[in-house]
Amino acid sequence: MRISAIRTVVVNAEMRNWVFVKIETDQPGLYGWGEASLEWKTRAVVGAVEDFAPMLLGEDPRRIEHLYQKMYRQSFWRLGVIGMSAISGIEQALWDIAGKEVGLPVYRLLGGRVRDRVRMYTHLGGGDMRAVYESQQSQDPQVFVERALAVIEKGYTAVKVLLTPPTESLNAIAAYDYAERVMAALREAVGVDVDIMVDCHGRHFPANALEFCRVLAPYRPYFVEEPVPPENIDVMAELRKQSPVPIATGERLVTRFGFRELFEKGACHVIQPDLCHCGGLWEAKKIAAMAETYYLGVAPHNPLGPVANAAALHFALSTPNFLIQEDMLADVPWRWEVVQHQLQMQDGYWLPVDAPGLGIEVDESAARKHPFQQEVIHATTIRAHDGAILDW
Repeated sequence: MRISAIRTVVVNAEMRNWVFVKIETDQPGLYGWGEASLEWKTRAVVGAVEDFAPMLLGEDPRRIEHLYQKMYRQSFWRLGVIGMSAISGIEQALWDIAGKEVGLPVYRLLGGRVRDRVRMYTHLGGGDMRAVYESQQSQDPQVFVERALAVIEKGYTAVKVLLTPPTESLNAIAAYDYAERVMAALREAVGVDVDIMVDCHGRHFPANALEFCRVLAPYRPYFVEEPVPPENIDVMAELRKQSPVPIATGERLVTRFGFRELFEKGACHVIQPDLCHCGGLWEAKKIAAMAETYYLGVAPHNPLGPVANAAALHFALSTPNFLIQEDMLADVPWRWEVVQHQLQMQDGYWLPVDAPGLGIEVDESAARKHPFQQEVIHATTIRAHDGAILDW
């Protein structure tokens, strides 16, 4: 069996573009799908997939590790998130082919199930980006409460919120007061049986981040995500040592080499690799295995498209230290018209699927109804009082 073609299908999902990767083989009807979506870098990722194609054409698609090594090591330049997102989408598609060829779901090829169902969480609005960000702009805790309760009504037992505002190197007390009021209202509304995760988007410097953790601690967040930017692991490690709440990070790191320092310095309690960026399913399994030796949980990042959802399910089913999986299923109403699937959700959990490969099929005619569009550039609107750019 040989790879005969590699191409991308871009689908605009309003707030982001999904980049689907299709790998075709010389076996009639045998092909695989993966996802390489990367916000604000759609054209760059598509170009990277095209750059990798000459390395792969004519190769045996079942040699997944070999092809990963070829793309990663023979590129000479070590790859950042753009190149690794391209590799991730290609790698997922190779697993889809492998599963289809032998008639098994991918999780069976990754070691088999270690759990019977996969716990999920979503954001306010279920992934509608306007709900995620406009809640904060409202300054009204009741808006958060209403949207969180709507999530719980759908069966979820966990919700993520963005309630720490963009900040400068030091804050006025109003920012902490606002975060505490929102968190207090949420905890009172949802009770102790629902977990609340707080995403800081790496918006804060150490003093701010630590104070937010202290303010939120009485309300027992499941974890606080990316309280400081990801570039300085030493700062994250120091915060983790002082924080009264669990710290999660890792969505902006790629490959096991990118995660190594995080582990060695004890910089978090939970890691969040994104299977569409970190190198794909097998690289994510390696990262999770490293994390397991440090007694860390894995809560994969995934605000992306439906192929990414399918890949995440297979990872979660087969990974012992998996905790909980992010989804954003309500981002666009036509999500499951573009990708046919057998995913089943019950009481806030996804159930195993038995379909071969990843268990999805992209409807390319439906996808063509939503061609590429430039995403909203949020960063130009997140500013300090004096007009300086702040972290999104």
